[in-house]
Amino acid sequence: MRQLFLQKPLDLVLHEVEPPHPGPGEVTVQVKAALTCGTDLKFYRRGHPRWPLPSGFGHEFSGLVLEVGEGVAIAPGTPVMLAPSAPCGECRDCQKGLSNLCPQCMQVMILGAFADVVRVPAPVVATNLYPKPPELDWWQAALLEPLSCVVYGLSLVNASGTVAILGAGPIGLLYAALARSQGAERVLLAGRHALRRLVAQRLGAEVLPESELPGQAVRVAGGADLVIECTGQPAVWEDAIHAARKEGTVLFYGGCPGGTTFRVDPGHVLEHGLCLKGAFHFTPAAVARARDLLIAGAIPASELITDVYPLDRYQEAFQRLDRGEAVKLGLQP
Repeated sequence: MRQLFLQKPLDLVLHEVEPPHPGPGEVTVQVKAALTCGTDLKFYRRGHPRWPLPSGFGHEFSGLVLEVGEGVAIAPGTPVMLAPSAPCGECRDCQKGLSNLCPQCMQVMILGAFADVVRVPAPVVATNLYPKPPELDWWQAALLEPLSCVVYGLSLVNASGTVAILGAGPIGLLYAALARSQGAERVLLAGRHALRRLVAQRLGAEVLPESELPGQAVRVAGGADLVIECTGQPAVWEDAIHAARKEGTVLFYGGCPGGTTFRVDPGHVLEHGLCLKGAFHFTPAAVARARDLLIAGAIPASELITDVYPLDRYQEAFQRLDRGEAVKLGLQP
């Protein structure tokens, strides 16, 4: 079978490898749809501190169960959708309701979904693997993981009033769509790239004029009760704090490069009564909620998928993504 590997930054290779087979509690999935994401793009450009290279690549996917391991009740041939990691349910973080911070999540994270077949670890099968209903196509189903992250992030904050999203990447656009569907009075989006700004308008966001720092555009528009940082740039993290209104909240989602820092003006935070909150990953409850939203058609998934390529055109797809000419791209084995 074929599987895409990142050898080093900007160096992708499609290898022929032996197909995986499931162990106890595991399944293998024949990939029908796999999507690119912002994490993939950062991984492609600079590597990732959690995963040494070379590494399998891709983690947003859906497909058909091919083989099942001992103890798995799901039948071969079942269409499935999934979030590609799972907590242990037993550690201190899990017991405190912080399963998104469980160390096991990253240890069992599926990497290598840009492939013909993927092995799904037992914790994921037990916790975050679901049948795909026929009303969802393969591409909509593959959005389960990023939408789960956004559902979890918004569960931490109050998304009423004016919500501002800094960054027009896939996650920023999902935040805009979900905030809109949850009744935010006004959704502002500050970002670059004409295509993504157009998609944001179609999702119901008010797209702000481009600015050197997106928070500046939010301030000109009157500020926001909730500011969501989705760029992963330290300068924008700093700027986000000044885009929030008094008693506002800043939700930091975009992951910055390892080892970077950002500056906080303590006086500004205190005098404006701000709440600064970080959001990471997702919980099983967020996955279940995200699946319900996709099935209900609450998220216009098709707006986020710019184009679909066959797997062997991966170079063309990632070069286009790197140039900012797409929101998400599909790779289809």
